[in-house]
Amino acid sequence: MSGSRITFQTGQDHQPEALERVAAHLRTQLAAASLAGLRSVQRPLFTGIGASYAALAVPVEVLRAHGVAAQRVQADEVEDGLTGFDTDLLLGVSQGGRSSETLAAFKAAGDTSTLAVLNVTPSPLGDLAEIGVDLGNEPDSYASTVGFTGTVVALDLLAGAIAGRGDDPWHGIAAHLRTVRERAVAAIGAVSERAARCVAADCVATGASRAASEEIALLLREVPRMPAAASTTRTYLHGEMESAGNTLHVVLGDGREIDLARSLSGAGHLSLLVTTEDVAPTADLAVVRLPGTAAGPRVVLETVVGQELVRALSVERDVPIESFVFANDDTKEGGVDPGDFAIGSPELTHA
Repeated sequence: MSGSRITFQTGQDHQPEALERVAAHLRTQLAAASLAGLRSVQRPLFTGIGASYAALAVPVEVLRAHGVAAQRVQADEVEDGLTGFDTDLLLGVSQGGRSSETLAAFKAAGDTSTLAVLNVTPSPLGDLAEIGVDLGNEPDSYASTVGFTGTVVALDLLAGAIAGRGDDPWHGIAAHLRTVRERAVAAIGAVSERAARCVAADCVATGASRAASEEIALLLREVPRMPAAASTTRTYLHGEMESAGNTLHVVLGDGREIDLARSLSGAGHLSLLVTTEDVAPTADLAVVRLPGTAAGPRVVLETVVGQELVRALSVERDVPIESFVFANDDTKEGGVDPGDFAIGSPELTHA
């Protein structure tokens, strides 16, 4: 496969099988001799921009849980060099390998080793990197479906290899994904008309789930063009939630997030809670229950709920999913051309 453009719904429909392929493809790569040195990495620095940066919350959380001092940083913050960062490996993520900020960061890495996580190969970022890991040129939608969730798979498995994690949490992901999407369709269908009338959305999570909350906020802006922001749970509690009013609240988590969702919905603010706990829905609280999984697969399942939300809102708000407004010609090496927006295009332009 060539990494061609597909529709958002096609990406949703074929995502279970695609992620099984991606996981198998990555297992083969991570078993290669060229990646045997990953276990010696002690201070990895992850970088990317846009959705790629959001996905980096997963490996950082996995590695910190195993005692590895991992960080993520926006690529434009290190495009002039790594001064101030004590790192022994710069890991850059760009689905198409053309994000100008991530390319600049790699060019400025100096003597620091570099590893690129990509979908499209070959690519400019892959050419710069000492080591490359890829998803296998999976077709993706312009507002990313498989490209984002596949990147989460890659980053989780990569973090597991660095940490020396013994288990592989991705077996059975396709079945979990189908189950969660069915639950999301039912829960979101009951509130989508009202949600579409909201003026903005807040997405709230903690830990690895920040990857999903940041991606869902981005998708809400990209697809139904709803202003949206992502916050950590504790930050949201410290004042940010006071602006609630004709807003949609997407809350991901099992701890304080449950009480937060109940507080918001109890005050009449429409909320969508995504949790593994058994929480009863109300008129103002939609609930999608997740199976218990490790952090990486959980982020994928949370993102699947977000994908269904933005699909439903695009219908209600009458915004065609593939109809992007702005094409900034300085965000990709070689610029952006009309083919980047076209179904069947050979390039993936989501970060």
